[in-house]
Amino acid sequence: MDKIQIFDTTLRDGEQAPGASMTVEQKIEFALQLERLGVDVIEAGFPVSSPHQFKACKIIADNVKNSVVAGLARAVEKDIDAVYESLKGAETSRLHTFIATSPIHMKYKLKMEPETVIENAVKAVSYARNKFDQIEFSPEDGTRSELEFLYRIIEKVIDAGATVINIPDTVGYTMPDEIFDFISSIRNNVPNIDKAIISTHCHNDLGLAVANSISAIKAGARQAEVTINGIGERAGNGALEELVMALNVRKDITNIDTNIDTKQLYYTSKLLSAIIASPIPRNKPIVGANAFSHESGIHQHGMISNRETYEIMTPESVGRDSSEIILGRHSGLHGFSNRVKELGFNLTDEQIKTAFEDFLKLADRKKEVFDEDILSIAGSILGKDSCFYDLDYFHITSGNAAIPTGTVRIKYDEQQKEEAATGDGPISAIFQAIDKATNIPAKLEEFNVSAITAGKQALGEVSVIININGEHYGGNGSSTDILEASARAYVNAINRYKLTTELTGDNNES
Repeated sequence: MDKIQIFDTTLRDGEQAPGASMTVEQKIEFALQLERLGVDVIEAGFPVSSPHQFKACKIIADNVKNSVVAGLARAVEKDIDAVYESLKGAETSRLHTFIATSPIHMKYKLKMEPETVIENAVKAVSYARNKFDQIEFSPEDGTRSELEFLYRIIEKVIDAGATVINIPDTVGYTMPDEIFDFISSIRNNVPNIDKAIISTHCHNDLGLAVANSISAIKAGARQAEVTINGIGERAGNGALEELVMALNVRKDITNIDTNIDTKQLYYTSKLLSAIIASPIPRNKPIVGANAFSHESGIHQHGMISNRETYEIMTPESVGRDSSEIILGRHSGLHGFSNRVKELGFNLTDEQIKTAFEDFLKLADRKKEVFDEDILSIAGSILGKDSCFYDLDYFHITSGNAAIPTGTVRIKYDEQQKEEAATGDGPISAIFQAIDKATNIPAKLEEFNVSAITAGKQALGEVSVIININGEHYGGNGSSTDILEASARAYVNAINRYKLTTELTGDNNES
């Protein structure tokens, strides 16, 4: 059985999704989980784009030991130097450099002639060849490039030192049969292609990213670039969990294996969801709440007789075992700490204590605390040190014969400010009070409520998307009180706005 490399770009391409920015602390936590998952290559970020990106890449490189750590760079020396400086502490480093090669990109974006594009690509790879353990080259918008031109540039960058050739379907335009033929043509017409691994990076604009990735693999690609939950630019990327399980379940057709520990998939997905405040759709394959649920009487009858009648994989195979109830109000710090680690979190002692305090408050409200509750608590702790605003107090007055009024007290910069506002309903009132207290007027664009666990005492999770100055920022909050969860989600989104505007720069797409 053949084996492919899984290149995870959640921390680079994935983070470019609106509202998906992460703190440095969150990035390293997620990178360590990707390492536990068994990812072969972790693309840590785009170091030259901002000090925040550089710092995150450096910390990831210094701490990740079992996965290759990659950094993105345009085909210019300044970018390459930034990747080198940030990744020089890595056990194994990889430069991922790119330049656009499609006629439309060369003419309108680069404003370069094809020969100049080749010269710049070769110059960049030659400059970097002695600085990194591995060099990956991507012809951006590759699947809309002319094949004859691709043959030439790929041959030359391999001669210059490239060890991986990635073919990006940058705008998600390709169909499965097309990318199969595309990869096959490159294999058959680039004389030195045997000296490099062929990779594929598919976007999901037409909902074909995973299908295209599988077709590219069948044509000879031996690396797939994907993200957890499929996050990324526009409609996102191929979802790691979907690709891996498709290859795993259909080994009879693909004859392909990976190094991924599939039992870590569910918790990795939930961790990312908590970090970026983006709920997982219920019907999401592999990790969605409905993925292993059966409501139809015919389906239930079949499942009772034999699970394989309606399940092509088991929940346990992706880490969704059914032993949900684990801790309660009498559980101690040691037991709580061990379970947090088992769920894939690597919190500091101080963070564990903070999470335990939140756990005890929840346990006082609920008789039973589930893994999903603990995932939400631990996930919310990450990045708390980077919060600009903290919800200290809130009060709501509402009723069918009263004007809804919200009062909040917000702490920031060792100060606190209390404001009140009215609204169409209690949530509107509390959001407007938060706007006044932070002096950041935001437009609410999405508001979602879900129960993390079942039962009347369920921990409710609220996720919001707000619009500030035309940009979108996500936030989440959880509590048994849905109004409190809503307020915390809104404050979390405003904190993401502050974090993004003060620490991060613009990312480029590849």
